[in-house]
Amino acid sequence: MRIANVSRRSVLLGMGAGSLVLAVGLPPRAQEPEEPVKFGADAMPNGWQDDPNVFISIAPDGIVTVTVHRSEMGQGVRTSIAMVVADELDAEWEQVRVTQAPGDEPRYGNQDTDGSRSLRHFFQPMRRAGAAARTMLEEAAAQQWGVPVEEVRAANHQVTHEASGRTLGYGELAAAAAELAVPDREGLRLKNPAEFRYVGKDSIGLVDNMDITTGHTTYGIDVRLDGMLYAVIARPPVFGGRVASLDDSAALEVPGVERVITIDPPTVPTAFQPLGGVAVVARNTWAAMKGREALKIEWEDGEHGTYSSDSFRAQLEEAVSTADGKLVLNRGDVDEAMAGASERVVAEYYIPHLAQAPMEPPAAVVDVRDGSAEAWACVQAPQVTRLRLAERLGIPEDKVTVNVTLLGGGFGRKSKPDFVLEAAILSQAMGAPVKVTWTREDDLHHGFYHTVSVERMEAGLDEAGKPVAWLHRTAAPTIGSIFAPDPKEKLPFELGMGLTNMPLDIPNVRAENPQAPAHVRIGWYRSVSNIPHAFAIQSFVAELAHAAGRDPRDYLLEVIGPERLIDPSEIGDVWNYGENPERYPIDTGRLRRVTETVADAIGWGRQMPEGSGLGLAAHYSFVTHVAVAAEVEVTDGTVRVPRVEIAVDCGAHVNPDRIRSQMEGAVIMGVGQALTSQITFQDGRAQQDNFDTYLIPRMETAPRQINVHLVSSGGYDQPMGGVGEPGLPPVTPAIVNAIFAATGKRIRSLPVGDQLRS
Repeated sequence: MRIANVSRRSVLLGMGAGSLVLAVGLPPRAQEPEEPVKFGADAMPNGWQDDPNVFISIAPDGIVTVTVHRSEMGQGVRTSIAMVVADELDAEWEQVRVTQAPGDEPRYGNQDTDGSRSLRHFFQPMRRAGAAARTMLEEAAAQQWGVPVEEVRAANHQVTHEASGRTLGYGELAAAAAELAVPDREGLRLKNPAEFRYVGKDSIGLVDNMDITTGHTTYGIDVRLDGMLYAVIARPPVFGGRVASLDDSAALEVPGVERVITIDPPTVPTAFQPLGGVAVVARNTWAAMKGREALKIEWEDGEHGTYSSDSFRAQLEEAVSTADGKLVLNRGDVDEAMAGASERVVAEYYIPHLAQAPMEPPAAVVDVRDGSAEAWACVQAPQVTRLRLAERLGIPEDKVTVNVTLLGGGFGRKSKPDFVLEAAILSQAMGAPVKVTWTREDDLHHGFYHTVSVERMEAGLDEAGKPVAWLHRTAAPTIGSIFAPDPKEKLPFELGMGLTNMPLDIPNVRAENPQAPAHVRIGWYRSVSNIPHAFAIQSFVAELAHAAGRDPRDYLLEVIGPERLIDPSEIGDVWNYGENPERYPIDTGRLRRVTETVADAIGWGRQMPEGSGLGLAAHYSFVTHVAVAAEVEVTDGTVRVPRVEIAVDCGAHVNPDRIRSQMEGAVIMGVGQALTSQITFQDGRAQQDNFDTYLIPRMETAPRQINVHLVSSGGYDQPMGGVGEPGLPPVTPAIVNAIFAATGKRIRSLPVGDQLRS
């Protein structure tokens, strides 16, 4: 990464005259022509195209401002990135501010907030940026005092010459430091981790916690502009449907309704385009909603009007029952090993569609006028939003501004800017700013769903009960179906989420991917394809332990195998979350340690009361190793999860409080996936309307106790893993394995629902 001194552009960048301003990543607008810098895929050979172009400024009043170009949706990224800069800069936290970058790829690089990679990719660049600013302040002070730079030291927001006792504050030195060259990488002195004041500590809290708590922040749904109109949209109830006939007369009579506008359906594949439908634009949201209720619409459902969850499940089950699928992993000779096995075990696992259901449904305001557009929206992908707005409106991209608000949750849903495009279409039609608000019903009926999946597992066991042959068939509609004409097979990145990179010590392994068409929009959902793969694999390992008459903990550790780094050649053409598998290896030693940690913490092997049981699961995802041990109680068919132990090894820890909160949130979400949450379809229509039917954990079903164990492997000079997503995959299999221990009934279909009452 490069660091550029762009202080002379400080006014243009909105950071005030006399400020020291560093650009991390050397944005193209700041680079010198004679110093070409590679960006995009050339800069990141792993293909993520991740260029952390972040501005850091020190103003004459001493205020340090960090421009964060990733979206804040509760994961604490604004705080964590600022912590890293402040620590290496040795700034006082009370004088650190964070500003949110607008969507602007030329200036800020890749702004997608996904893949659990914000901090793992930015930690070292932010350290170097903070160290560079600290070094420049020290050099400026040394020049002013006429002393060797080795005699001065920056600490606690000031530079001190110890021999004379002289001090200068960071603000007093900012203008002079702005005239200096950025030290090269070899000239930077990074802190010894023992000197960290903020990194790895629990005492910081969120940088905007008080504002969030007291309601002084702005989420997408909060934005208000002068002259703004409000809109809700009646979208086709079936994916790919369209308006057959419309009578809007009653809607136009609703007080406050200004206009009814038809939005044409998109072509297929839809990517992130709106679904189309009929918009009611009004002077307030309530009037728009009442106007929508008054619309009389007949819909033409199209080819997906017969989509049914039950019949599609049968179709997927049929697909995995034969060997017609694409071969995606082949190690050893499964057929020969299976034929010679002492015992064969077969099981199928089913996971339904899931909705992200963030606390704040999608909402956006767009103002289109005079050949330009400005948006305010709760988006995870602001630069994608900017590009799609420019394309849809037919205006240059540099005429589009995307202001990123706080996100009331995202989980992948807000990576897709269809709701922002809806607001832009309506603003262009009305000649005024328009806010589009999605209701919870809209969110559940018209989302980008987590894929439905059937996983068929077969294993051959030797005389000692250890698996010598392993066959995994996975059938699920792919996310690729929104970008291409229904490819029907999983993309490499989906296969690389726990399937083709499965680290179990089994000599003969084959994985196949039968085709599965998509009948709804499939999208990113927290942990993505790790969810079905981890559910199936970790449930199946527990089933094999039972078949072998072994303790599940001991058996899981045995099939994980001895401590080793998985050679990429063992697991095929693995995607590994866009990271180099040699730099970010799957480490079975780390997987063993998190497994042992949670088993010990929950008291594995203790005598359990009748109707209670313990379950265990472990999984590698987003280059992080996580294990979960769950305790369940089953009474009259009702499952409660009183206690969960979760251990995470993501490498060194920057913000332990946020790691714990992400793991706790993953446990809650995993409980919902295990016990209650699902989206089902009948006649192409989603059957769940709100949280009375799309059931997420309530207080009475949430675990009474969640204990997070931070297991650290490697120091601050080593690669870091992700945190936002890897906690989720092992939660559900740990719970269903505990249900079996408590009841003797194996759960292979999610959610559990009332299966234990039958």
